Amino acid sequence: MNFSELFRQSSQTCKFSPDGKYLASVVEFRLVIRDVDTLQIQNLYTCLDTIQQIEWSSDSQFILCGLFKRGIVQVWSIEQPEWTCKIDEGSAGLCAVRWSPDGRHILTTADFNLRITVWSLVTKSVSYIRYPKQCQKPLDYSNGGKYMALAERRDCKDFVTIFACDSWELVKHFETETDDLMGIEWSPDGRVLAVWESPIKYKVLLYTLDGRCVSKFSAYDSALGIKSLAWSPTGQFLALGSYDEKLRILNHITWKAVATHSHPAIVKEEDVVVYKEIETRTPLPPGNDIDAPTAALFTPQSKYEVDQPPVDIPVVKPDTKRANPKLGVGILAFSFDCKYIYTRNDNMPCTLWIWDVQKLKLSAVITQGTAIKYVEWDPHQSRLALCTGTNRLYMWSPAGSLSVEVPVEGVFNVHSLKWHPDGNTILLLGKDQMCVCYLSDLGAENT
Repeated sequence: MNFSELFRQSSQTCKFSPDGKYLASVVEFRLVIRDVDTLQIQNLYTCLDTIQQIEWSSDSQFILCGLFKRGIVQVWSIEQPEWTCKIDEGSAGLCAVRWSPDGRHILTTADFNLRITVWSLVTKSVSYIRYPKQCQKPLDYSNGGKYMALAERRDCKDFVTIFACDSWELVKHFETETDDLMGIEWSPDGRVLAVWESPIKYKVLLYTLDGRCVSKFSAYDSALGIKSLAWSPTGQFLALGSYDEKLRILNHITWKAVATHSHPAIVKEEDVVVYKEIETRTPLPPGNDIDAPTAALFTPQSKYEVDQPPVDIPVVKPDTKRANPKLGVGILAFSFDCKYIYTRNDNMPCTLWIWDVQKLKLSAVITQGTAIKYVEWDPHQSRLALCTGTNRLYMWSPAGSLSVEVPVEGVFNVHSLKWHPDGNTILLLGKDQMCVCYLSDLGAENT
């Protein structure tokens, strides 16, 4: 592993371009475009106010900046820096902005979800979509970008409208069997649209493109329901994480649960590998006059040890009287090859669970010293990277686990991370700085 020097950034607003050539980062009202290989600045753009969101077009030719305080979107061209575009939502305000799949239309959402506006960079035409619903995931594009599904709320009822992205013509409009729709997501093959209910009720519905409900799934009643959801890359499985601290995996043929995994406080299975982070501290020498290089020798050192079952998992008792209690499966994701899925149970914030999808059983458990902040799979291998808000990067693969201290001057704690599209580079994001980690080409064998 090699690490770059630290660079400034604001609000962890940084993204690799889809083609992998560029790294965009924000420093207050400036947008910095760097070459990924050299990290040299290629373009520097100045916006009218603080940038709160950036988004690359699908072909990496353009990048937009959302200036929500002013209700403005500024668009920049990578190949033609002199070309500029400004979209002003005016008095309607701005709360969200995103590209269309073709990278030539921009969708802006007005404050209070009053409307969605489709702006064309090619024809300069403007069209409006009314009644968008304010929820966790109000719209989603099908794989390949042919269709857009949008959640709507009219007359106190939930609807889904499907548009053709090439012409923005309405394809289908239908009412959903939900009381309070929380989100929608296409299956990777674009054949089915998953629609799930708010956490008040456990309910997920599967709709086809023509609006037929092909299946419904509900695990239980009269308790908080779905907290997280993810499709497998193949579209064969739909994973549901819920407030009852269980992971359920549905198959795409019967839409029934083929596996239900709980997160026990004690791991007893003998064939599960349990990695536990161990920190060792060297006692400080007497006296307070210690220079920085010497003090670095006495910072905690981290490594993984394999614990033998039974292993106790640290559990934090949630405050169930507060809204959004830290309870249940909050994050989950399949690996790119669909061999593994990770989960984090929010009342076990220091533990990551890795499940073998083919064997439908627990494969590994990683217990950190502090709460896990962010986890992401390698886009090309069965390995993942995670961070905990410390100065270390952690990685896991079926071959083992690794803890690496980021070797930079000063204090740099990793709060978030992003994989490069080729899987050989990881962007590490701190509070107001960033660092690039270059991995060796040997891949998972080293981890």
